[in-house]
Amino acid sequence: MAETILMAAAALIALAFLLAIGRFFRGPHAVDRVVGFDVLTIISIAGIVLAAVIAGRGIYLDVALVYALLSFLGVIVAARYLEGGEE
Repeated sequence: MAETILMAAAALIALAFLLAIGRFFRGPHAVDRVVGFDVLTIISIAGIVLAAVIAGRGIYLDVALVYALLSFLGVIVAARYLEGGEE
């Protein structure tokens, strides 16, 4: 039963990844691309956490946490760039 749930979660993560890739490449504005990139990083973090659960390795959770922090900083930098403000 647990394997079925994990496989369903992996399929949903893959589907979400494909949809986010579509938004990233089709985004008519730079803001749409930044949002698509942010969604892609969140989905990637979910994939890393799922891999940690499947493999039973807790170290992957540390990798996911560091990736989440770097992703947050990257989106903040991109938002500041798109805003055009320097203080």
